This record gives sequence, C-alpha cells and structure tokens, in this order.
Amino acid sequence: MSRLDRMKELVDQLNEARKFYYAKDREVMSNLEYDKLYDELENLEKETGVIRANSPTQQVGYEAAVELPKVRHESPMLSLGKTKDVETLRAFIDGHKTLLSWKMDGLTVVLTYRDGSLSKAVTRGNGVIGEVVTANARVFENLPVKIPYQGELVLRGEAFITYSDFAKINSELMGVDAKYKNPRNLCSGSVRQLNNEVTAKRHVHFFAFTLVKADGVDFQNSRLYQMNWLKDQGFETVEERVVTSETLDEAMDYFSTQVLNNDFPSDGLVALYDDIAYGDSLGSTAKFPRNSFAYKWADEQAETTLTEIEWSPSRTGLINPIAIFDPVELEGTTVSRASVHNVSILKGQQLGIGDKIMVYKANMIIPQIAANITKSGNVRVPDTCPACGEKAEISAISGIETLVCGNPKCPAKQMKAFTLFTSRDALNIEGLSEATLKKFMAHGMIHDFGDIFELDQYKDKIKSMDGFGEKSWNRLWKGIIKARHTTLPRLIYGLGIPNVGAANAKLICLDLGQDLEAVRNADADRLSQVPGIGRVIAGSFVKYFENEENQKNLDHLLQHLDFEEISVSSEQKLSGQNFVITGSLEHFENRNELKTLIEEQGGKMTGTVTSKTNYLINNDIDSNSSKNRKAKQLNIPILSEDSFLELLE
Repeated sequence: MSRLDRMKELVDQLNEARKFYYAKDREVMSNLEYDKLYDELENLEKETGVIRANSPTQQVGYEAAVELPKVRHESPMLSLGKTKDVETLRAFIDGHKTLLSWKMDGLTVVLTYRDGSLSKAVTRGNGVIGEVVTANARVFENLPVKIPYQGELVLRGEAFITYSDFAKINSELMGVDAKYKNPRNLCSGSVRQLNNEVTAKRHVHFFAFTLVKADGVDFQNSRLYQMNWLKDQGFETVEERVVTSETLDEAMDYFSTQVLNNDFPSDGLVALYDDIAYGDSLGSTAKFPRNSFAYKWADEQAETTLTEIEWSPSRTGLINPIAIFDPVELEGTTVSRASVHNVSILKGQQLGIGDKIMVYKANMIIPQIAANITKSGNVRVPDTCPACGEKAEISAISGIETLVCGNPKCPAKQMKAFTLFTSRDALNIEGLSEATLKKFMAHGMIHDFGDIFELDQYKDKIKSMDGFGEKSWNRLWKGIIKARHTTLPRLIYGLGIPNVGAANAKLICLDLGQDLEAVRNADADRLSQVPGIGRVIAGSFVKYFENEENQKNLDHLLQHLDFEEISVSSEQKLSGQNFVITGSLEHFENRNELKTLIEEQGGKMTGTVTSKTNYLINNDIDSNSSKNRKAKQLNIPILSEDSFLELLE
C-alpha cells in the first residue's frame, strides 16, 4: 500500500472514530489506538507534504448532531499541542514561570456572566461553533449562577462527572441501548440534554481553567492571579502548581501519584505560561495556541495472554463482553479483567483465546486493551444468553453491534427489573436490596412485582434465613406496607418500560389525567401528542402493554396498591395551556419551582416551542434567541415572569 493510500485509510478511520466520540457519545477505538493512528497520519503528512482537506489534523473537533441551538464562538477554541515525553514538556517551559494543572477529561464549556449572573453557556462543539446549554449549566452541582463581579466575564472550564457518580448513575440507567463507556461520554450526554432535569440528576460538576475576559480588572499580568480571582468569585478551578524547568520533576511526581486518588477523570496535564502578555504575544498556529501545551500520561503497558471472554448480561438485555487475562501489575495494582464494551470492538480487535495482548489503564484508572499482537480472532460470539440459555441476537444500533438477549424471563433481566421497581424513584421499598431480592428469587418467593406484597406468607421462612431475624423482617415488611400507597407516575416508571424514565412517566400520566386505564390503553398516536414523548418512546410504551403477560402481572400488582391523588389547585387557571420557559428567572428559585406551579394550575411545561405552545416565558422579551424567534414566527405570546403571574390573579 502506498503512503497516500495509507493516509486516505487513516483519515477515514480517524474521522469515523471522531464521529462516534463527539457526535454520538460512543467510542469505537481506545484513546491509545486513536493517538497511535493520529501520530502515524501526522508523520505521513510531513513526509509527503500532502494533507487531505478532511484530515483530522486540520480540524479541531466534530460538530455534534443534536437539536440544541448553535452559536459561533467569539474566538476559535483550539486544541493543544501534546506530548508524552517529560523532556519535551520541560523544553516548552524553558525557564518561564508556568502553571501546571490537570487536563480534565469531560466536556469543555464556555460561560458568560453579565451583571453578576450567568447569561450564557456554550459547549466547545467543533471549536468554532458550539451548542447553547445555558439551562443545563444552571443546574451544575458547584457552578455559581451569581457572582460579585458585575462586568462581562467570559471563562472556559470543564464539565465532568466523578468516577463514583458515574458508577452509580450507569448502574441505574434504564431504557438505553448500551452502558456509557466512561464518565466523559456520560457527561457529554448529560450536558447536552434538552431537559435540564436530567442534567441535574446526573450531578455534573465544573472546574474553571481559563479566564478569557473580565474588563476593568487588573490581573497583574498573571494567569495565577486570574485563577485566584476566579476562586474569589465562587468558582472551583483546576488544581494548579507553579513550576519552572527546575521544579518540574517534583510537580510531576505529585500529579502522577495524585491521579490515582482523584475521583474526577483526567487524561494528563496542561502547562500554561503565567505571563499573560508574553503568552498572548506568541499567537497560535492554525490549530494550536503557543502559550500552552498538553502532557498526556505515558500509559504503563503490560503484555499478557487472553484466557477467556466472559459474557455479562445486563438489565436492558445487553450481553457485554469482558476480557479475562493473566494477571499483570499496572499502576501499582493487579489487573486481570477489562471491558471490551461491545461486539464491534471485539471484532475490530480480532480477539481470540490465547492471543498476546497489551493492556493498560486509561487515565491510569480504567483497564483497557491497547492492542492485540497475535489477532487470531477465534472468539465466537454466543448465540444463547449465558444467564437463561435462550436465543441471543446481534443488534446494530448507530453502527455499533451489540449482543442482546430477547428472553423477557431471563433471570438477569428479572433481577434488574426488580431492582428498578424497588428503587427510590419507583416504589421506593426500603430494606429490599439487590442481595435480598436474589435470595427471595432463588427460594421461589417472588416471580412478579405483586409477589413482593405477599411475602408475609413466607414470614417464618424469611426470619430463619441467613442475615435475617425478627427485626430485619419487621423493617422489611414496614417498608413494603408503606410502598403500597404510591403515585401513578412512580408505578409506570417502576414497570421498567424501555426508554420510559421517571420524567417521561410523569409527563404521560399528567397528560392522560392521572387515569390508569387511559395510560395502559393509550395508543401510539395519542402518546405521541404528549409533549416531550416521541414515536420511539410511544412505541416502547404500547409494545409493553400489548403483552398479555405484562397486563396480567400488572393486574396482580394492582390488587395491592392504592394511589394518592396528585395535588392540584382547585381552580386550575392554566388548564390545557402549554408553556415553554427560557432565560434566567427572577421570582422563582429555579425552573423546577416554576414548573411545579404551572402543573399545579393544570398547565404543562415542554422544552420546545411548537404550534401547540400557548406561552413562552422569558424575562428578556426582546431577546433574539431561537425560542423567541420561533414564538414570534408562530404568533405565540412571550411573557415575562410578572406577566405570567398576572395570569394567576
């Protein structure tokens, strides 16, 4: 193969990987593999003098394909030049006072504050055009929405989800086609939600790393001074250390040790000249700024032998491949397992039992397969589920192949279904853990949800089980009795209907008048009329209730439940009215507070302005935002908060 042909192949491979990474929040190759191919392409471009127009070396990012409004950044957000060599980093520092900080592995967001309030948040996007996520930024866990500084402040930082929250959230996700691979993917999907209620539940955090603009403040020509000033404004910033060429080694020792203890994801370090004027005077190349440089961890790798592919069923029916290999020492710990994530990656790496593989810890934390040396490709994708023995099939979603068990009675599925049903946002049965559920299922005590409320017939047997006694039984039964009194949205969510989360369940029940019979008998056309419910969700909903066994099990469950009425105002002044909220609020603490009032008055809140919208609430009536423009185009009244409150008088 000629060098030019190889370049074309590399461009296609890398762009495909970029598309999945940036636009679809999925990965089809490891960071290590991507970097290796990228470096090969870059070297070939230097050797040949040929650069393809669509080469990833000439682009900063991949434009996300979502329905959020897009805006152009005031100045392009460039990538950083990078190295894995400490001496190259030392040469960059070259006697200059430099800030060394974490290179965060999340989603970069640009924030604008005016008059002391957050007015705009935009994702990095492709570096030139980003997506407006202001409403979502307002629910970041640690982000100040008001600051002392009253001028216009523009700063950049990283939105991220901690490893601990990632593990918890990923384990609870229902109705998704695949688990999120890492915190970065989960964060990207969370920040770019159309409903910021979902964002709030994902516990997104934010670390500021660059101050772009703050007129009228003397920063004493120091980036360190800027960071300390941002801290005074209420922002959390990336941890930084001031280094020189002579003190670099000590700082590197600190960061390389600390990364193992961090609960947040980072994939390296960033070096930034402290001298603002000097750094700015250097300008930039077409792709990289000259005042900063990135150091990526030189991942410790080890060669080992693949001994097994374990297929692990999940509650959604996905059967995920896990690589088992001879134990090796990496970053101070023993590693013997690594997720292969899906069938596409399994095939792409040509994995086979007995293959010599290279493994590493991504970001020094997550075990990954770096490369397959022998590539025998002898692993056979099973055609049956390891949990139930029933037929398993390969499903291709968004170009990614996954293995799926279609058996609704698969014990792995059932276990997870019971776990969801008893969870906090569903029936919220205290004392009924996953381990306890496993015991009851193993003893044949529960087969469907209704059986949980009949466990008193096994009272004596349960009290004699390991880990149980009179006190444990009483606590469990008290929790079960309490759970009998619930709400219709909690029940619908707890049924585990694919793609129907807690928020969607609430929307459906509200639109159908909190009427159980109307909910269980609704057709796809009716459900699609519910604001926020599309054809996919409607189809999943109808399919669930078309199943006779699901209906039978629900009837059994309903024998034990009674529903509390949703509190609504006796005089519903907003009955039948659809509202959209945008912009900042003055009279209400947050959007959820305003949403609650609208729903109590018989109205509904949706996220998008359509012909069915009755009012758009925006204190900036003359704003040129996309929602304002759409409302004016459709002749939909735009109300300030004050005008909205007048509707209730």
